[in-house]
Amino acid sequence: MCDTLVVLPHATKEGKLIFAKNSDRSPNEPHVVVRYPEKVHDLSKTPMVKLTYISIPQVERTNAVVLLKPDWIWGAEMGFNDYGLNIGNEAVFTNQKRNNPPSLIGMDMVRLALERTKDAKSALNLMISLLEEYGQGGNCGYDKTFYYHNSFLIADRSKAFVLETAGKYYCVKEVHDYYAISNCLSIGIDHCDIHPDLSKNDPVNFDKKFTDKIFTFFAKSRGRRAFAMQTLQKNAGNITVETVMEILRGHNPRKRENAASVGSVCMHAGGLIGDHTTGAYIGVLSPEGDEYYITASSLPCLSMFKPFIVGKKLPPSCRDEKAGRAFWYKSERLMRYLLSGQADKKGYLKDRDELEKKYMEAFASARNKAEKESVMIEAWAEYGKLLDKYLGPLKDVPYDFRLGSPFYRGYWRKKTGALLEKEGQ
Repeated sequence: MCDTLVVLPHATKEGKLIFAKNSDRSPNEPHVVVRYPEKVHDLSKTPMVKLTYISIPQVERTNAVVLLKPDWIWGAEMGFNDYGLNIGNEAVFTNQKRNNPPSLIGMDMVRLALERTKDAKSALNLMISLLEEYGQGGNCGYDKTFYYHNSFLIADRSKAFVLETAGKYYCVKEVHDYYAISNCLSIGIDHCDIHPDLSKNDPVNFDKKFTDKIFTFFAKSRGRRAFAMQTLQKNAGNITVETVMEILRGHNPRKRENAASVGSVCMHAGGLIGDHTTGAYIGVLSPEGDEYYITASSLPCLSMFKPFIVGKKLPPSCRDEKAGRAFWYKSERLMRYLLSGQADKKGYLKDRDELEKKYMEAFASARNKAEKESVMIEAWAEYGKLLDKYLGPLKDVPYDFRLGSPFYRGYWRKKTGALLEKEGQ
């Protein structure tokens, strides 16, 4: 479960493309942010690359990438490369067989395209060719069995495409102003490319032809997508990072506090179905330089969007998967105390808001890349101190979930017990 959006430059206030995504996964699945450097491969020694389930031929050179990913998956839910290419992946539920033998999964396609291409059109073409050659299949669930097909939002600094799939079939739509995707097919007959077996027939409404109506209904994805599209439409021509943050932090107005909400873009687990937003990011792309805001932690409504820029320096938590996992676990410990009602939520959010505003303004006013790097390093360090401030009084205090319904409390007690056991391994 996820939500992804893009806004082309002419629809934003600053004339820069904005790309953003929430990654909704199992609440106990570590979401890591990791940079992998550009690499030249000796194909005589390593002719193949091992993906999550299968191996495919390696290429001579792979781009430097930043991946936002489940820690056990080779690929990524979302990410970007040094050329400004950004890609986000969504689970979609179709009437084509989903539990195929392990092969290529959507998250692997995201990483392969980021590593091997430099612009949105090239990425789109590669992803279609990968789908045609390897198909798609494999369990993508962390602590459950979860099979699905995939849709993608693919953007560079000036263009964006939507790629939706159903088994071997696909269709493509070019974005002309703004667009949001969720856990549902969205392309009707207004596609610019479609699988050749379908284009021979009368105009195909891809959504109507392939949607699994039952799974899609219970995913509440059309409501989430509508919320994102309506907010973008209302602000078209004046869309900012803050507008997009509002979407990523958005809750269904019918959602009670301390309750699960599969119908919210900022998804909260705790019910019979649905996942949890385990990480989020926003990219602001332009030829003058790309800038990002990343949570590297769950629940955007509680997390801080921290500035990020690709340069010589990195926040320590983004240097490798081990560091990323440790940062996510530390953040998650506080998130669980906030959900349980044991942490000072009001005080934390006040401090979070002040810190976020301070570093967004400092990032925007920095005069060059070196200054932006310094702001980034300081912002991530200060957020670490904020975690310490609110975790300190709760050191060695057992979790005690007392908010919400009995089922909700029991859900979080069970999940948190499993999280602490996993973290201690």
